Amino acid sequence: MDDSTILQQTGGVLIPEGFSNQRLFIVPRPAAHEALKRPVTRRLLVTDVGYYPEARDHGIKRPRGTPETVVILCTAGAGWVRIGGAVHRVTARNALVIPAGAPHSYGTDAAHPWTIWWCHLTGTDVAELVEFMEVSVDRPIVPVRSIERAVALLDEIMSGLERDQSPARLVAASGAAWKLLTQIGVDRVLPATGDPLQRAMAFLADRLDGTVKVPELAALVGVSPSHLSALFRRATGGGVLAHHTALRMARARQLLDGTDALVGEVAREVGYDDAFYFSRHFRRHHGMSPSDYRARDA
Repeated sequence: MDDSTILQQTGGVLIPEGFSNQRLFIVPRPAAHEALKRPVTRRLLVTDVGYYPEARDHGIKRPRGTPETVVILCTAGAGWVRIGGAVHRVTARNALVIPAGAPHSYGTDAAHPWTIWWCHLTGTDVAELVEFMEVSVDRPIVPVRSIERAVALLDEIMSGLERDQSPARLVAASGAAWKLLTQIGVDRVLPATGDPLQRAMAFLADRLDGTVKVPELAALVGVSPSHLSALFRRATGGGVLAHHTALRMARARQLLDGTDALVGEVAREVGYDDAFYFSRHFRRHHGMSPSDYRARDA
């Protein structure tokens, strides 16, 4: 998308606010300044929040960026953003994240005006949360799998701040904003229903009583072994077999906690023919033997 296309889509006119049925709340700046000195809100603070339905001709230019990080959820229609020397298209079920201080401009699509929920965030932890979401000036768009939950969180923030801007209410808004950002970030990592990672994880969860070979599992879900391993490392921090072992150890804990099965019986239930080998694995994961684990609350 080039500048001429943007002008065609917007008619060359950008309106920052003033849309029918919009909602908009700005925390008074003295209150925001004080909140940034207090625990919790100094780490993450919502300074502005809004909802613009079918925002025809909406747009804004900020050559110097903003002091806050801007998060925009597009729930319908489409729009665009210019940032980092490139123009990106924003569509429904996308989040646009603009880091603090980044020059930018954005606007709606003339033919399909976007409906957006948005907020401005500041605080010491915002940069780390943005990094966790895997967005940047070069990659400002992220799909939002659970868009309804994300909207509910922004509505919660808006409704709370509309009542009052007490320290407690600002903390509540911070908590909802934290959940919003982490939800979007986690959705990027955890698998969607039906994708190769989800199918591989489901297969492993159904095979706790036996071993699994990575090449065979990769072939089953239609990816290469190396790609499957990379997917697991990104989602779990470890490899395929490490995830399978963790599932087996979790099942072993359930059996030790909830049944009177002998350690050897638990071992066989989770795919270990050798109870001593199982005990070594269990101790490596939990720092104690299966017998000590069962006796810990006795």
